[in-house]
Amino acid sequence: MIERAERRAGMTADTERELRGAGLDPEQVRRIIENALVEDLGPDRLDVTSVATIPATQTDTADLVARAGGVVAGLAVAAAVFELAGEVTGMGRTVEVSSVARDGERVARGDVLATVTGPTRVLLTAERTALNLLCRMSGVATHTRAWADALAGTKAMVLDTRKTTPGLRALEKYAVRAGGGTNKRMGLHDVAMIKDNHKYAAGGITAAYRRVREAFPDVPVQVEVDTLAEAVEAVEAGAKFLLLDNMSPATLAAVVAAVGDRAELEATGGLTLADAATVGATGVDFLSVGALTHSSPILDIALDLRTE
Repeated sequence: MIERAERRAGMTADTERELRGAGLDPEQVRRIIENALVEDLGPDRLDVTSVATIPATQTDTADLVARAGGVVAGLAVAAAVFELAGEVTGMGRTVEVSSVARDGERVARGDVLATVTGPTRVLLTAERTALNLLCRMSGVATHTRAWADALAGTKAMVLDTRKTTPGLRALEKYAVRAGGGTNKRMGLHDVAMIKDNHKYAAGGITAAYRRVREAFPDVPVQVEVDTLAEAVEAVEAGAKFLLLDNMSPATLAAVVAAVGDRAELEATGGLTLADAATVGATGVDFLSVGALTHSSPILDIALDLRTE
């Protein structure tokens, strides 16, 4: 059985403050972490290997170390995992986390990102969950930075989409911001996006736009268009934000010339890093890239227990 400590550990005020500063809700992050830890620990909330091999009183220090170069994101989230692991497991003793790097920074292979000190059982129990989240978020930030760099010299910014991992949207969208990108909408509730199926069901762009404006007059509206003619129709209906779907650079430039500053313009569909600068040079305001969150490889990061 696990020895139960009298005092429960938990997320520190400093970590909560860092999460809020990153635009993250500490309680939402807590729920994500608790669910992830319980998924790993099972119904008894037990790490059988660590409990069997490590005395409850043993403490150690470990470093979070980059195994590859990239952009780091999620250090406060990782800190919260270590801080909450004692509470979730009932081991209860506090882990101290000290960050060396900062979110949004480029790191190199071998760089120490943070140091954690505390009960060895808690460190090793929290290890995989902390790394799963930190590696994932840093991978998204690294991929996003590549797009932001490719668009340097143009006014265009790279946007994310709703193609996120279920349950991790807030973390992944934060990672996009840390990587130099920007967020479009969090979900179906904060921006109305009139896509092709909405247009067809409503009887056209103008009818769909008017229905949204009548039903939700204060909600921002974006209209997906496939041709120059549709772009002009949407703007004349009142749209201030157009999603330009699968258009060639030449067509994008034509839409920019026709629409001018009457609407913000977002290019999307089949975009690649190799084409990013060309698309950005057309004068569009944004490139939306679902791959930022649905296809980014992780940034390899490890937890190394100090042995000296």
